[in-house]
Amino acid sequence: MGSRRERRGEAFPGGEMGRRSFFLVLFLSVFFSFSTSYSATKTFTDEVGREVTVAFPPKRIVSLAPNITEILFSLGLDEEIAGVSVQSNFPEKARAKVRVGSYIRLDFEKIAALNPDLIIATGAGNTRDMVDRLGKLGFPTYVIYPKNFRDILQCIAHIGQVVNREKEARAIIEGMRKRCEKVMDLTKRLPRPKVFIQIGDIPIVTAGKGSFADDLIRLAGGENIAGKEKEVYPRLGMEEILKRSPEVIVISSMNPKGDYQKILKEWTRWKTIPAVKNGRIHLIDSDLLDRPSPRIIDGLEELASVLHPEKYKK
Repeated sequence: MGSRRERRGEAFPGGEMGRRSFFLVLFLSVFFSFSTSYSATKTFTDEVGREVTVAFPPKRIVSLAPNITEILFSLGLDEEIAGVSVQSNFPEKARAKVRVGSYIRLDFEKIAALNPDLIIATGAGNTRDMVDRLGKLGFPTYVIYPKNFRDILQCIAHIGQVVNREKEARAIIEGMRKRCEKVMDLTKRLPRPKVFIQIGDIPIVTAGKGSFADDLIRLAGGENIAGKEKEVYPRLGMEEILKRSPEVIVISSMNPKGDYQKILKEWTRWKTIPAVKNGRIHLIDSDLLDRPSPRIIDGLEELASVLHPEKYKK
């Protein structure tokens, strides 16, 4: 029968050396377990200044706005997108995702059932109360808040960082930047036509300073006749529109149930408006003009083509 030391060493092959090796392995296992746990989360500061700690990279993402949905799909996160807002209509495969409510009316039970490890919200639609409530439910929520074209590029970069798709985000941003520079180069020496953009018909609502459409008009080589209004979306009466004499009228298809052929026909009554007299009234998909997603560059190019048809070709 072996000595007590030998019997004690049976559990640790190699005796005392075996014991030390065992505890070394145990220590390293615990250490790397904590290291792995620590490295599996990252903390980011979102676009409204909040610190958000997320599982990294996130595997189950919920989007609370259609532009966020488009950005996530453009980054190749088809499988990771667990739920989207009801307004998410692009790309087509977004329609197959679980709907979690609208900008101002979320289905918290449905979100909880999806058990997301990241929710992305927008400061231009989702309320602070919603974001706070999601945080109290234990769901990390990153808020974006783009206000112009340059912000949209930054927004794509930020989302790329949070979802571990920085390379893909850089490629999208670079492509958008090059296309924007091309538009600006082609139109910068041309006369800037006066533009009226209509986003509502009863009453007539337009896009003022601080709107995405106002920024696009400027980048496309035009002058927004409502660009000095204090409101982002001011109302203009027909008398005021007549006085400002727009040379191009752009109608944004904001209302999916709108009768836009009827709206186009109504403008033809006002023959003294240069845009009407010269047949320069155009209908453009509102998702391309007012949705801060990668497709806004398509809206910029389409707008440039209607403002400067003789020079700019898409």
